[in-house]
Amino acid sequence: MDWQDEGCIIAMRAHGEAAAIIEVFTAAHGRHAGVVRGGASRKMAAVLQPGSQVAVTWQARLAEHIGVFTVEPTRSRAGLMADRLGLAGLNAICAMLHVALPERQPHPQLWRATMALLAALERDADWPVAYLRWEALLLEELGFGLDLGRCAVTGSRDGLAYVSPRTGRAVSAEGAGDWAARLLPLPAVLLGQGRASGQELAQGFAVTGHFLNRGLEPMLQGRPLPAARARLLELLATS
Repeated sequence: MDWQDEGCIIAMRAHGEAAAIIEVFTAAHGRHAGVVRGGASRKMAAVLQPGSQVAVTWQARLAEHIGVFTVEPTRSRAGLMADRLGLAGLNAICAMLHVALPERQPHPQLWRATMALLAALERDADWPVAYLRWEALLLEELGFGLDLGRCAVTGSRDGLAYVSPRTGRAVSAEGAGDWAARLLPLPAVLLGQGRASGQELAQGFAVTGHFLNRGLEPMLQGRPLPAARARLLELLATS
């Protein structure tokens, strides 16, 4: 059993004295783990950092085995080490993929969006907006997508102002009526409408966080979403 693919490293841990186990989010094979022989060496440690893009070959005797990776670096994210906010974004992306994605299931649309987002961390000051929309896409890929096209009450596409915390559907100001206080504010940025203020970003993350917590509850088992995401939101709130 063997295959070749490309992806980004999202997690790494030591395995014995000389090896490492890595998780790679790949284009065609989804989130996949494997052993890297010699992965604990100083030379390989620089290659196996979360966020690094790599070409990998996976081999195993049987498909259900963890298998062994051969790794070739294609793009390093070392430049983000000096960017506290960018590094927090990278860590949040990797942590969310690690906790949210089922193993060995391809998500080609999410993979393309993830590669674009990782690139944006290094060159686009507006990347927090892209990260928020990436979380909305992650929800969709997991089967918990938001329905923000029209009001769940009136059917109108205009004046959308809230999200139902129960159904994930948009609600207009008119349709909300006396229930407005029980709904989540819907910022325009989640509708794809331009740039966002700090308050709008916070409102957007409150929406995606609510549904990520609910959708991932079987995996989280009472734990919160990854600390790396909370750290990113803290930095965004003070930047």
